Amino acid sequence: MYKPLADEIRPMSLDEVVGQKHILAEGGLLRRIIESGSIPNMIFYGPSGTGKTTVARIIAERTNRSLRKLNATTAGIADIKEIIAELDTMLAPGGVLLYLDEIQYFNKKQQQSLLEFIEDGRITLIASTTENPYFCVFNAILSRSTVFEFKHVPAQEAEKAVLRAVSLMESRTNLKAELEPGVTARIASACGGDVRKAINAVELLFSAGRPENGVLRITLSDALDVSQRSAMRYDRDGDEHFDSLSALMKSLRGSDPDAALHYLAKLLEAGDLIGACRRLLCSASEDIGLAYPMAVPIVKACVDSAMQLGLPEARLPLAEAAILLATAPKSNSTVMAIDAAVSDVRAGRLGPVPRELQNVHADGTGFEREQGYKYPHNFPGHWVRQQYLPDVLKNARYYEYGDNKTEQAAKAYWDRIKK
Repeated sequence: MYKPLADEIRPMSLDEVVGQKHILAEGGLLRRIIESGSIPNMIFYGPSGTGKTTVARIIAERTNRSLRKLNATTAGIADIKEIIAELDTMLAPGGVLLYLDEIQYFNKKQQQSLLEFIEDGRITLIASTTENPYFCVFNAILSRSTVFEFKHVPAQEAEKAVLRAVSLMESRTNLKAELEPGVTARIASACGGDVRKAINAVELLFSAGRPENGVLRITLSDALDVSQRSAMRYDRDGDEHFDSLSALMKSLRGSDPDAALHYLAKLLEAGDLIGACRRLLCSASEDIGLAYPMAVPIVKACVDSAMQLGLPEARLPLAEAAILLATAPKSNSTVMAIDAAVSDVRAGRLGPVPRELQNVHADGTGFEREQGYKYPHNFPGHWVRQQYLPDVLKNARYYEYGDNKTEQAAKAYWDRIKK
């Protein structure tokens, strides 16, 4: 029966696991826990292909507990009850080590059904998830578990797995692989930190190859074709979506056009046109603001053009907007001002609108005095001193001029008018 190469090559010891040195290297916390033999409840969080299932299997082999595996995408309450029924029987005399893959797909009731048995130790839970566990795992489970984050595997680490995969495929096929320079590096870098994807690429290259005299020549061109777009990691509802949007916004704010273009390209390659447009529009007001007020209409025009053009042409006006925002002068004076005003409103510091500012149509309907509003255009410089804020806030200051040329010019103008 066919066995995927990625499953056949799965490491059997911690030393064979590529990546995750921050927790699995000599002296690493997770490694020390595993070697102690006293396994707590754990949640493995990270992208696919980073070794979560592999490490769980290695842990299971080091314990005297019966291993049970469930995938939350297909399992239900009945499967949990079946495992619970085995407890305290000959089928599981030392308890059960439950490996629950994709725990984020279990609802609250399904997760809660495990609590009693996790609490008394009859079930040791090792759960894995590709989504942030603090958002998708029930708090009672979290409080009884230790979370370990599995990170993208660096290209130099993934290359070790690629070489092992080549060696195993040579044994499988009785062929000698002849690799062009740069093939393994290309596969390792294009997998986007997903070792399984890199191994699958090796298997595909062997399947598609045409051996001659027992030699299979693998070209860099074939490696490029196999790995095309494979490095993309994106999930519209997952962490990668929000991380990419956040990175675009922060790159614009940090005045790094190259990083901004990188994250913009990532979003557009994933087809997330709306998300990219929203971030660009927001940055124009939040991060550039009054330092360059024309950024708002320019970016709006670029976004409108992008929406009318659609992908792939939309990348052009959006790239123009991203470069403009990243290289524009910055000011967050607008953000600080409106946040300060909102804070007072939410705190209940409101007060009645000053009589001078009330609706003029209210005059003559029982009020004992005239409105008394002074029309600024009737005064020199089109300005006259009068109170606009409610009495409880009459001395409040929300807006402070930014230190950029545009806002300082406005400050100088009004300082001169208001003396």
